[in-house]
Amino acid sequence: MSGLTIALIVIAVVIVLAAIGAFAATAVLGSSRGLKRRFGPEYERTVARHDGDTKAAERDLTDRVKRHGSLRTRPLEPAAREAYETRWTDAQERFVDSPGDAVTEADRLLAEVAAARGFPDGVHYEEQVAALSVHHGTHVDGYRRVHRVARAGTTGGTQSSLSGTEEMRAAMLDARALFDDLVAEHGTRAGRSEGQGTGRSSAADATGRSREDRGGGRFHSLWAFNRHHPKRS
Repeated sequence: MSGLTIALIVIAVVIVLAAIGAFAATAVLGSSRGLKRRFGPEYERTVARHDGDTKAAERDLTDRVKRHGSLRTRPLEPAAREAYETRWTDAQERFVDSPGDAVTEADRLLAEVAAARGFPDGVHYEEQVAALSVHHGTHVDGYRRVHRVARAGTTGGTQSSLSGTEEMRAAMLDARALFDDLVAEHGTRAGRSEGQGTGRSSAADATGRSREDRGGGRFHSLWAFNRHHPKRS
């Protein structure tokens, strides 16, 4: 075999290896972009939970998609939707006098509504959150936040001392965005997210007001309890 032939073979091998490397890099980049697009802010939160390890975070997110990406949710019956909305409004108004009870009810409501829509049962909290993150990546952290604050009041401490009224208020507001997504009238098809990437609730208007209270024919401001402080005993 001549030296020229060997040189051509070496060049060909180098070109093939370079092409394979470029293809692999493009595939990884495409996967990252796809996950970022699907999960929105949940992507960065997951990277942070993995201490900045992007590969570990993407394995986590990819696994969630494999488990829950094909989930098809069920729409709520109008009566059930109205009942959930009434309970949330009651919890929101209760915040003024009893923020701990309001946060606990918000946590319970999110678990119930998610299960009613077809997500894993709230008894399996971590799995329910994982499924919600696939379809509601923008707002799922509101559930984590309100759940964490609610748990603080049931594990030997008090919500007022461990979290503070301001944190409870912020948790309620964050959780409301996910609640509004879940009680929306349309269902979720596989691979499609409700309200994801919009950065706002699908059921709240630009003024921050919730949908009309059908029972009393009036609007409840989402920010109403921000202007009050809980009564002290």
